Amino acid sequence: MLTLADYAATAREGMDPGVWDSIEGGAGQERTLAANLEAFDRARLRPRVLTGVDRPDTGTRILGRTWPVPVAIAPMAYHTLVHPEGEVATARGAAPAGVPFIVSTFASRTFEEIAAAAAGPLWFQVNCFRERATTRRLIERAERAGFEALVLTVDAPHPGRRLRDVRNGFRLPPGIEPVNLAGPGLSSSGDALIEFETSLDWSVIEWLRSVSSLPVLVKGVLTACDAQRAIAAGVDGIVVSNHGGRQLDGVPATLEVLPEIAAAVAGACPVLLDGGIRRGADVLASLALGASAVLLGRPVLHGLAAGKEEGVAHVLGIVSDELTEAMVLTGTASVADAGPELVQAATGPSRPTGAEPARAVPGQPSGYGSGLPHGSGLRKEDLHGSVSDPVLDTMNFLNEITHRYPEAISFAPGRPYDGFFETEQIFEYLRRYLNHLEAGGASPARVRDALFQYGPTSGQIRELIADWLRQDEDIDVSPESIVVTVGCQEAMFLAVRALISSPEDVLLVSSPCYVGITGAARLLDAEVTAVEEGEGGFSCAELETAILAERARGRRPRALYVIPDHANPSGTTMSLETRQELLELAARLDILLLEDSPYRLVSPGKQLPTLKSLDRERRVVHLGSLSKTLFPGARVGFAVADQTVTDSAGGTGLLADELTKIKSMVTVNTSPVAQAVVAGMLLAADGRASELNTRTAAYYGDAMRVTLQQLEECFPEGERAALGVRWNEPSGGFFLAVSVPFRADNAALVRSAEEFGVIWTPMSYFYPQGGGEHGIRLSVSYLTHAEIVDGIGRLARFIKAQAHA
Repeated sequence: MLTLADYAATAREGMDPGVWDSIEGGAGQERTLAANLEAFDRARLRPRVLTGVDRPDTGTRILGRTWPVPVAIAPMAYHTLVHPEGEVATARGAAPAGVPFIVSTFASRTFEEIAAAAAGPLWFQVNCFRERATTRRLIERAERAGFEALVLTVDAPHPGRRLRDVRNGFRLPPGIEPVNLAGPGLSSSGDALIEFETSLDWSVIEWLRSVSSLPVLVKGVLTACDAQRAIAAGVDGIVVSNHGGRQLDGVPATLEVLPEIAAAVAGACPVLLDGGIRRGADVLASLALGASAVLLGRPVLHGLAAGKEEGVAHVLGIVSDELTEAMVLTGTASVADAGPELVQAATGPSRPTGAEPARAVPGQPSGYGSGLPHGSGLRKEDLHGSVSDPVLDTMNFLNEITHRYPEAISFAPGRPYDGFFETEQIFEYLRRYLNHLEAGGASPARVRDALFQYGPTSGQIRELIADWLRQDEDIDVSPESIVVTVGCQEAMFLAVRALISSPEDVLLVSSPCYVGITGAARLLDAEVTAVEEGEGGFSCAELETAILAERARGRRPRALYVIPDHANPSGTTMSLETRQELLELAARLDILLLEDSPYRLVSPGKQLPTLKSLDRERRVVHLGSLSKTLFPGARVGFAVADQTVTDSAGGTGLLADELTKIKSMVTVNTSPVAQAVVAGMLLAADGRASELNTRTAAYYGDAMRVTLQQLEECFPEGERAALGVRWNEPSGGFFLAVSVPFRADNAALVRSAEEFGVIWTPMSYFYPQGGGEHGIRLSVSYLTHAEIVDGIGRLARFIKAQAHA
C-alpha cells in the first residue's frame, strides 16, 4: 500500500531536479514550509476508547455544497510541469473524491478544458493585476465555465523571489504558460511579467462583488485583526495561508494562528487552512482547532507526477481513509464534533502574532487541549454546528436590523395584520369551547382538566381540526391521523426527525424555500438537497433528476418539502396539472411529500385543491397552522400523517403515532389553553375557518394589489427594463419577489434601512445551496395600505440609488 511519502519519493525520482525544487520551494521559503510541517508534528491527537464510533461522517457543508471529505485541492500553477495534461488530469483524478479544485490564475490548461473534466466544484484563485480589466476578464471567463467561487490571493502583492529557482537558475520550459492569460505581458519563456496590483485594500471585495455574483474568499489571512476586517468587508470565506510570508523570517505556522482566527470569525463564514497537510491526522487536527476544511497542495502534484490521474485519486483516497481512521481512534463521530479537546501540543505552539497571552483555566489543561478559551466561557466551536450556521443567523440579523431602525417601514416580517384582533374575543372563544365540552357530557373535573392539565400529547382538539379540514379543504382523514403541534414549525421538526433516519437519507426542498424547514434539518443533521424552481415555478422534471442523482450517489431521498400555494418566499402557486404530476411522481419514485399550507385561507378567491385532498395513495404528510388564519399567538399547528407504519413483528399503526412519540420528548404537549381558544373559534364558525377569514383574505388581497400597483407607478415599464428590475404577481399570500440589479446582501439591507428607512429580506436567505443574490422578498401582510404606499416609494428610491452606486 503506497503512502503519501511513497508518492513524493517516486515523483522526485522521475522528475527533473530543477522542476522538483521549483515545486517543493513553491511560493514560500523553506523555513516557512518547515514551520507548517513542524506545527502538525507537535499537534498530537488524543485517542479515546469505547466510543462506539466505527463509521464516522466525514462530510461537511461549505458555501451551500456538501463535501464528502473536508479537503479541497489547493491552487498551484503549471500542473503541466509534472504531467502533459496538467490540470485536466488533476480534475479527472479528483472526480471520484468529489472534492473542490481551486484552479490557479497561472493554470496551464484552459478553464473550459478543466471544467469539462471536473466532477466536483471548481473555484478560481484570483490574483489581482494592476490592469483590472485583465482580472475581470479572467473572472468572467471562469464564471461562464461553471466555476462556483473566487479565492482572492491577498498575501502575495507581487510574485516574489522563489529561492530554489534562483539557486538552480530554473525557468519554465518552453510551451508551459498561463494559457488563460492573454499573450501580451508574458515573456517568451512563460514567466509572468504582468504586474500585480500592490496597493489593494479591503475595497477590492466590493469590486469583486460588482463584477461577479460568485462567493468571495480571501486567501492569506494570518491574524485575528485581518479576519475581522474580512468579515466586515463581507467575504464568504477565509483561507489561513502563510505563503505570502516568503520574504519574512519567523512567519507563524498556519496551524498556530488558526485558533485565534477561528475565534475571531466565530462561525460567520467558513475558515479553510492551507499549508503543511500531509496526513489524515493533520486534517482532523485542523478541524479540531477551528478549520472548516483544509487545502491539499503538493501531495496532489506528487500523485499526478508519480501515478497520473490515478495517482491524484489515490492520494485523495489515502487522506480520506486516514482521516476516517483518526476520527475512529479519537471517537469523533462527525466533522462537526471535532473540537480542541482532541489536540494536545507536545511542546506548546508559538503564540500567534498579535494574540493576547492565554489565561490558564483552573482545573483545565493548558494549550490546545482546553475547550475553554478564557475563564469559564464556552467556545462556540464546542457547541453544535447549527449555532454557527448561516440559516440560523439570518433571522437574528433581520430582527437586529428591525430593532436598530424602528422608524423604518419593514416589509420583512411575515406575520398577520393585527388590526382584526379584539382582546375580549379570547374569553369569548374560551367559554365557547368549555360550553362545547359541557354539552358533550364532560364532567366539571374533565372541563377543568381540559384547561389546567397537560392533556394528550397528540392533542385534544383533533376531532374539530378533522371536521374543519373536511369542510374547508376536502381532506377526509380520521382524528387519529392528526397530531396537534406547537405551530407548524414543530410539525416540520417531527416529520423530518421521523423520516430521516440515517446519514444516507436526504430531504428534498423546493428552492427557494422557507428557512424553517432548512433550519429544522440543520438542527437534526439531516442532509438537504435543493430542487431549484425555474421561471415557470416548480418543475417535476427537475425533481426527478434530483432524486435519480441522489440515488446514483448511494443516497436515499425520503421526502420533498413544498408550499404549493402562495409560497414563502417567492409567492408562487403550483398549477393543478403540476400537483397531479407531482403526486404521480411521488408514487412512482416512492417518496413522501411534506405539504405546508399556511396561506390558503388568507388568500382571496377560490383556491386550488391541496395535494392532500388529491392524494389517493397516502403520499402526502399535510403540515398546517392556525396561526396565520385564526390566532397567531396561540401557536397551534398540526400534522396530518395517515401513512401506515409496519413494525418488525408485522404490527401496523399510523405515522401520526410515531410523531406523537417524538413530540412527547420535545414539547410533551401543545398548550391546552391555546387549543381551547382555537377550538372556540372553529366552533363559532360551525367548523368553517374559511368563514372567519373572509375579511382577512380580502384585506391581504388588497394589500398585495396596492403593493403591485405602487411598484408599477414607481418603476414605469421603460425605466424598469433599463434598471433590470422585475417582480412576480402572486394571486394571494403574504409575499412577492423582486429582482434587482445589485447584490441584495446584508450590507445593502443596512444601507436601505439606515439611509432610506425601508427594510426587506434578502432572497439569498432562502436558497439552501446558494442563489438569490439579486433578489429581495417583500411581505405585504403586516402593513397598512398607507404604509405600503410610503414604503414602496422609499424602496424605489433605494433601488435606484443602489443601482447607480
